[in-house]
Amino acid sequence: MGKPQVVLGVSGGIAAYKACELLRRLTESGHDVRVVPTDSALHFVGEATWAALSGHPVATRVWDDVHQVPHVRIGQHADLVVVAPATADTLARAAHGLADDLLTNTLLTARCPVVFAPAMHTEMWEHAATQENVATLRRRGAVVIEPAVGRLTGVDTGKGRLPDPAEIFEVCRRVLARGTTVADLAGRHVVVSAGGTREPLDPVRFLGNRSSGKQGYALARTAVARGARVTLVAANTGLPDPAGADVVTAGTAEQLREQVVKAAADADVVVMAAAVADFRPAAYAAGKIKKKDGEEPPPLALVRNPDILAEISAHRARPGQLVVGFAAETDDVLANGRAKLARKGCDLLVVNEVGERKAFGTEENEAVVLGADGSETPVPYGPKEALADRIWDLVAARLV
Repeated sequence: MGKPQVVLGVSGGIAAYKACELLRRLTESGHDVRVVPTDSALHFVGEATWAALSGHPVATRVWDDVHQVPHVRIGQHADLVVVAPATADTLARAAHGLADDLLTNTLLTARCPVVFAPAMHTEMWEHAATQENVATLRRRGAVVIEPAVGRLTGVDTGKGRLPDPAEIFEVCRRVLARGTTVADLAGRHVVVSAGGTREPLDPVRFLGNRSSGKQGYALARTAVARGARVTLVAANTGLPDPAGADVVTAGTAEQLREQVVKAAADADVVVMAAAVADFRPAAYAAGKIKKKDGEEPPPLALVRNPDILAEISAHRARPGQLVVGFAAETDDVLANGRAKLARKGCDLLVVNEVGERKAFGTEENEAVVLGADGSETPVPYGPKEALADRIWDLVAARLV
């Protein structure tokens, strides 16, 4: 089996230089990449750079090597087309089916998955015309990654920044791995919580857990690759923001609850992958708790934290909203999982065994997904992204 054939379209924005990093990641991971820049893109990064990094000559016009019919052949042979950066102009031409250069011809002839990574000023991204063009492309099955928030050209800051190339690469990798042009979560808003909450004891200490957030981030990345609009509520992870996800942060269980409830108001799916502390200290010490010689520490009084999973399951923000919970167990895994599923009232519960080198902080996971309908779906040991995709398979089959 040959290398996956990827077309990297580059349109004319200042973020074009970042596409060089995306190209490097694609080629070094075994993909055969053909770069198709627009004429405007060549004002930012020259043809020689694209040719050297890809190992292929670069054509920008339909009249180059016309005997090979490049405006048809490039798209026909591609396993994936990714446009990064995708300017407002490129999104508009793609949405309206224009074919006035090699890139737009390639987009019209491609029968493979297509990913757009927009980059532009905030006002351009938020303009009604751009939003309609994005909605059109998503409705047709393209994956349009939400731009990041950050520094733009000049002194401006806002939403419209090209996501990190490493994270765009992860989206491309997941889209290729699925091998389908069907974005089965397109038009859906999903909320994913990730990480572990921390409950402060004093200014320097807290009660916490070992959750790294990697499973929740895998759920966010795979949902983006399947076309969803993703809100990721992240608690103390230290991980880079997944491309295309709107990331909000939380520290404590109460802060996580506030953010999840807010985001869930218009969500189709809520996945509670975060490890939320069941208890918090009854009192917070304004100063560091001192160790006194010859004295035992005073007992630590705890109070219950809100049960976020039970709350959002009992009070669905909209009809048909699906809720997925996680259960980390150390013994009697399935029995405890079934009891928790009934107690929490969610639609699916992902049950996994935790312990030394299990689940927390690792790149792999295994689980059994229990359904309120009595179903039981084992997911064998493997990458956390594989478990994430299996969870979304089960969710997509239940969405109405």
